[in-house]
Amino acid sequence: MITRHEYTHFQQRAAAMIREAGIRLTEAEAARIEVVDFGLSRVAVEGVQVFTLFATDRISAKVLVMLPNQTEPEHWHPPVGADPGKEETIRVIAGTLNFYVPGEDTLQHGWIPAGKEHCYTCRHEIVMQPCDQLTLPPNTKHWFQAPASGAVFYSFSTCVRDGLDRFSDPAIVRQTRIVEE
Repeated sequence: MITRHEYTHFQQRAAAMIREAGIRLTEAEAARIEVVDFGLSRVAVEGVQVFTLFATDRISAKVLVMLPNQTEPEHWHPPVGADPGKEETIRVIAGTLNFYVPGEDTLQHGWIPAGKEHCYTCRHEIVMQPCDQLTLPPNTKHWFQAPASGAVFYSFSTCVRDGLDRFSDPAIVRQTRIVEE
């Protein structure tokens, strides 16, 4: 849960970073940026800002913003019915993005949020810079983090069902709750 003031603050910071990355954004679009706190009430530590360019029944394109030292919690996109789950391609536009997937523990540049060691099991680190991209197969656990530079990146994917994503942290709730002040 975050306050309306916090939500607006993070929304404005994300819009500024998107614009600084060279992506044009109207004021109406900036107002549509979603601030996701995962129900943890600490969006500056574990959170993400999402601007959805479009989402159809088959494909989606988003611009994601990781503020400096922000982490998106470990999650995966599970199968839904006959669909194997969301396939996603990440392409960095600006900043540095530390991306974590299953594999050998090579975590060197990033960090696990304090007290959450059991919730971040993927430790194979891929340090991504502008123009780097990777594609995640469906149902692949992953998490990502921005160092002090922050990061702006595209997410291109098959059908999005964010509400059905699974998280390693059982305390996570996908829907952000805003408290009016």
